[in-house]
Amino acid sequence: MDNTKPSNNTCTRNLSEIAAPTGNVYESVMIIAKRANQISADVKQELSHKLEEFSNYADTLEETFENREQIEISRHYEKLPKPTLVAIKEFEDGKIFYRIAE
Repeated sequence: MDNTKPSNNTCTRNLSEIAAPTGNVYESVMIIAKRANQISADVKQELSHKLEEFSNYADTLEETFENREQIEISRHYEKLPKPTLVAIKEFEDGKIFYRIAE
């Protein structure tokens, strides 16, 4: 497994390793979930921006033809690892900054 890129496969995680940085598995999972939501929103915004170039603003009932570039962009984003896997990898590598409100 490449240590710089998250795996696209499901793998078993050791809960004690996930809980170690915060001392609580639930806090660790919430940190990972919030980061995954951020990553997902960023990817969605980026994809929407790229696909916006192909949008047709004319209100016609004509059949829309598929654009080869649009298909390639969609395929690229389909191959990306899931945001949750990216967030877990970032958490394991200590790349996520978080603070616990008291």
